[in-house]
Amino acid sequence: MMKSDRREFLNLSGKYILGAGLAPLFSALISGCKTMEAVTKIGTSIAVSQGVIDESQADSINKSASAVARSFQDITPEQEYYIGRTVAATITAKYRPYNKPQANMFLNVLGKALAQASELPETFGSYHFLILNSDEINAFAAPGGLIFVTRGMLRCCKHEDAAAAVLAHEIGHVQLKHGLQAIKKSRITSALTTLAIEGTKSFGQKELAQLTETFEDSISDITSTLVNNGYSRSFELEADMAAVKILKNVGYDPNGLVDMLNVMKKRLKPGRLDFAKTHPPPAVRIAALRKHIGRYTKVKTAGPRQPRFMAVFRNI
Repeated sequence: MMKSDRREFLNLSGKYILGAGLAPLFSALISGCKTMEAVTKIGTSIAVSQGVIDESQADSINKSASAVARSFQDITPEQEYYIGRTVAATITAKYRPYNKPQANMFLNVLGKALAQASELPETFGSYHFLILNSDEINAFAAPGGLIFVTRGMLRCCKHEDAAAAVLAHEIGHVQLKHGLQAIKKSRITSALTTLAIEGTKSFGQKELAQLTETFEDSISDITSTLVNNGYSRSFELEADMAAVKILKNVGYDPNGLVDMLNVMKKRLKPGRLDFAKTHPPPAVRIAALRKHIGRYTKVKTAGPRQPRFMAVFRNI
């Protein structure tokens, strides 16, 4: 969903909740999220009964309003999915998908197998993996299990264990809910404060615009972190440690992550919007991994893994 679509939904929900004479009820929002859900549903039900919106639109408004009102700890798996879908739409607006069904199918089979061995084997909308048609060396994990890997990143993977390590790292971010934690707590505080102050009087366009902007910015917090700023060093190292555990559970060699990082270290170019900007230096991650998995040993590529990997990704 693009920013204009989000704005339309939020303005629509506000218009028919407030237009129905329900503005005073917003003062109760300060008491918790359940009240916001109830008020939103009242407003959208009225709009549906008047033929202004249909059931599908009402459902989307309810889900959006419910999700953005919560801190990341309180967000349900269903709400996390809808937030993640919005983030994913923003990412795919910036990066075109790679239109090679065989390669994307391989990535999904591999990724879903890894996810089953994680501490979050299922999400509301299931895990989905997509290759992005970009030479940037990068990967993104939207809340709810929507994971993207660029062609540039896959070129850093010389064997299947390395590709598995990239996906396991991103699954680690989903498992640890790092994306949701990117939402600034001040966003929610600001929204609730505005609602409490304005709830006893007429809600104007200015106040509604402020709320709409706050909710949009919650999504922007996540996408900006993923694409522009990157997670904190501690979050990245946490995801690496989660990846090691996942890889071991499935039978992949964690040294595959070291191999990928060594290739990345040679290919990253300072100043570009890729892992060089959004992640700790590969050398830092490699040092932390060695403390965790011990001395490096060469990844064994004998057996069926290497031929099937090369058959799909040789010309990526």
